[in-house]
Amino acid sequence: QVQLVESGGGLVQPGGSLKLSCAASRSIFSFDTMGWYRQAPGKQRALVAAISSGGRTNYADSVKGRFTISRDNAKNTVYLQMNSLKPEDTAVYYCNFHIWPSDYWGQGTQVTVSS
Repeated sequence: QVQLVESGGGLVQPGGSLKLSCAASRSIFSFDTMGWYRQAPGKQRALVAAISSGGRTNYADSVKGRFTISRDNAKNTVYLQMNSLKPEDTAVYYCNFHIWPSDYWGQGTQVTVSS
């Protein structure tokens, strides 16, 4: 099993920034894909950003140019840098590590963007 611990959520004003962290209990280099999802109340959980083991990244159209996913293999950690935050970014954010055939999820961290 792999445990994922998230941190970095909070309350920010529109236009502000947050950096989320997801630390794994073991080496992450062998995972096929690592990513961040978010879920707002009453809505489906949706992919925000993903990074492959080879470093390829994908972003939802709604966050392109504002969010950056990265990883630090030495620290077994994946990050999501969120800039220019908008109220519609408000959600619970979950990190996800995938290695076939399994998915591992963090506990979720609340991000609220409000003035």
